[in-house]
Amino acid sequence: MKSNMGHELRMNNMKVLITGANGQLGKDLVSILGQNAEVYGMNRNDLDVTNADLCTEIISSIKPDVIVHAAAYTAVDKAESDEDAAYKVNAIGSRNIAVVAEKIGSKVCYISTDYVFDGESSVPYREYDNTNPQGVYGKSKRAGEILIQTLCSKYFIVRTSWVYGLYGHNFVKTMIKVGSEKDSLKVVNDQTGSPTYTVDLSYFIQDLIKTEHYGIYHASNTGVCSWFEFAKAIFEEAGMSTQVEPCTTDEFPRPAPRPKYSVMEHLAIRTNGFNDLRPWREALSDFMKQYKGLKP
Repeated sequence: MKSNMGHELRMNNMKVLITGANGQLGKDLVSILGQNAEVYGMNRNDLDVTNADLCTEIISSIKPDVIVHAAAYTAVDKAESDEDAAYKVNAIGSRNIAVVAEKIGSKVCYISTDYVFDGESSVPYREYDNTNPQGVYGKSKRAGEILIQTLCSKYFIVRTSWVYGLYGHNFVKTMIKVGSEKDSLKVVNDQTGSPTYTVDLSYFIQDLIKTEHYGIYHASNTGVCSWFEFAKAIFEEAGMSTQVEPCTTDEFPRPAPRPKYSVMEHLAIRTNGFNDLRPWREALSDFMKQYKGLKP
């Protein structure tokens, strides 16, 4: 995927600091951006984003051109009973990153989420539609967005959804594991969204951060499905005969509310001339080849 944008820095002249480098997106960002840029991957032990002094000290000493802020508190259900921890990482941590970035003149790319919307829409959400997060996780991520927007003059906010990749825990790997243990399972069919492969998202972020096309972006693999349809596709791509039955969200109550509809329109990708991410099924097929290759 190449962008045809002007105002681009060449990646091999860029210093990029990535927070959350051990996460499922962070690991792919480090490996993909690291092919063309000088990358500093920071995990929680290297850089506690909630510590303002530490952020100032470490980031100021590296002076990155871009900070890709992928560190986040992502335990959606746990956040409901652990509000302070969620806000500490997602809001205060983002503020700390924003303040240092502004001081040293860095761009910031903040990874956000479809959970900033309430999921009540029946048409895809555009980047500047009003947000209305319902749970603590979505509210704390929206707080992070606001702090980035308020404190940074050079920012990208990338909202994504239904993320999966080779690293960490995700729906695809869970389905494969459960499917290997059971002949059939139930999956909700009344939540609709767009799966996103971390590799494709990383390539888009690489395209984006080279430019000065600041603002909010919605980035997911293209196309739409329910979790039920996603699960069926996973088993088809994996060559597994596990039967999937549709069920409702009410049959599986969880502490945090889930958006019923979290499809995002990629208006900013189109209007800024970037290449959109490929269809989700194509991405899933590629992921499955990689995943099978890794398994012993």
